[in-house]
Amino acid sequence: MRTAVLGAGSWGTTFAKVVGDAGHPVTVLARRDEVAAEIREHRTNSAYLGDIALGHNVTATTDAQEALAGAQAVILAVPAQSLRDNLGALRDLLPADGILVSLMKGIERSSGKRMSEVISEVTGHDPDLIAVVSGPNLAKEIAQEQPTATVVAAPDVRTAEAVGELSATSYFRPYTNTDVVGVELGGAVKNVIALAVGMCDGQGLGDNSKASIITRGLAETTRLALAMGAQTHTLSGLAGLGDLVATCASPLSRNRSFGRLLGTGMTVDEAVEETRQVAEGVKSASAVLALGQAHDVELPITQAVAAVISGHLRVDELGALLLARKRKHEGPAD
Repeated sequence: MRTAVLGAGSWGTTFAKVVGDAGHPVTVLARRDEVAAEIREHRTNSAYLGDIALGHNVTATTDAQEALAGAQAVILAVPAQSLRDNLGALRDLLPADGILVSLMKGIERSSGKRMSEVISEVTGHDPDLIAVVSGPNLAKEIAQEQPTATVVAAPDVRTAEAVGELSATSYFRPYTNTDVVGVELGGAVKNVIALAVGMCDGQGLGDNSKASIITRGLAETTRLALAMGAQTHTLSGLAGLGDLVATCASPLSRNRSFGRLLGTGMTVDEAVEETRQVAEGVKSASAVLALGQAHDVELPITQAVAAVISGHLRVDELGALLLARKRKHEGPAD
């Protein structure tokens, strides 16, 4: 299956490697000439993946028409908040009957829409041909071919299975699912929870504090997902608990690392200057909170993180605020 990957960052490049290793020709659409040239000539993307070899099936270009010509599957790996503009510019080049695959884990701030909803709205593509990939997928570990499982979700299981076939390798195992809402919300909300865990770490708090945030963060994510029509089992699986644990625990996680800097007392602007990027959870926190309000779901961790990001709450007040909430029974509807 001829495949195009839009986005030459760490996850887009890594997924291109996965698809190439599965035996399919892949063209990465990069923004910068030097990145495309390096992938073509050296089969590396050193800015993101060091000297990890991408394989002979992977090439790159900065020409969108060249990248998308004849593509049967298009992998979307651009920043979540820029997806709408990117798709608008490329809409006429996308394959009408091809599969569009989202690797993005975010909620659009301007609309509150999930990434698959943005894709469908902008392109007019058949929703049954839109898939999402999520799970404990830290790009660097996958590029190093460390064994990893993931979830591919689509309304039509045949689409999910096709993407699973496209990306199955000896080190990357895709499971299929039709719960697109649950898979996307698990991936988006865990970024916000990882920021909170990072803030705890930056304050020097221990594992009890972080485990409490992770566990209650899963409950918070599950409440919202169920209110929006997701299935419980999705949130206890790879796209829920699995992704949450990986993102909250790993130093490779951009959200956890960004949260740690906030926990040391840095402002968002100072953390951006330090990391040269904005973690997706910072961009999505307010949108996730708005979804909770729209569906009458309490999201205390998200609310606290959003308040820290906006400057309305000092980071050292976060723990006390959460513990001061009214005590309650822990159970299925908590």
